[in-house]
Formats: sequence, C-alpha cells, structure tokens
Amino acid sequence: MARTKLTTSPWEEGTLKITLSYTDDDGNAVTPNEVFWTLTDKDGTVINEREDVEIETPGTSDDIVIFGDDLALQTGETGSVKRLIYVYGTYDSDAGSDLPLKGECEFFINDLVTVPTAES
Repeated sequence: MARTKLTTSPWEEGTLKITLSYTDDDGNAVTPNEVFWTLTDKDGTVINEREDVEIETPGTSDDIVIFGDDLALQTGETGSVKRLIYVYGTYDSDAGSDLPLKGECEFFINDLVTVPTAES
C-alpha cells in the first residue's frame, strides 16, 4: 500500500466508500493475514472513536464505508477539512511471513453551510 489522495471529497456528515487493495513486495495482489484502520484529523487525533478497526475477513481488496459522525466537522473546523485513514496489517509472501502492510489515504470533507437534521 502507499499514500493515496482521494479525488472525491464527501460532504460533511455524508457517506464515503474507500476501496483498499493490497500488494506484496513484488507488486502482486495479496490477501493480508490481518488488516486494521484508524480515522484521524490532520493532527493525528482519532475521529469518532474509529481507532484500530479490524477488517474481519480481509481479501485482496476491501471496502471501508464511513458516514455521518465519521465525516462530521470538529469544533473550530471550517472549509475543506483534511482527514486521513491509516491502514496497517501483515501479509505473507516469498520474502517472509507476517511482513508489515502499511498505507494511508488522505481526503477532504466539504463543509456544508447548514447541516440539516433528520427532522428537517
């Protein structure tokens, strides 16, 4: 995995689906032994308690869906707000067992002028 910058920016408190794909040290698709992810702001503060979330049965690609409070702006944030999803785990290849798998996905949340509630 590598650092990826998404070209799609979700709306505040909307929904975002991120598809992860994994490769080994030779660039071949691999199914990890384990995968976890953490959602943070630009300073590394965990958002909405989304820390060390396990992908229970990893495949060669997996989807992460974040929405609502995951994409809410924090106190004092305005404009286009940066978020990061840090992904980590282990995989096996010809090079060894339980090799580290690491990556990061960067995206920006679009700030709405007014966030309607369900009752609106």
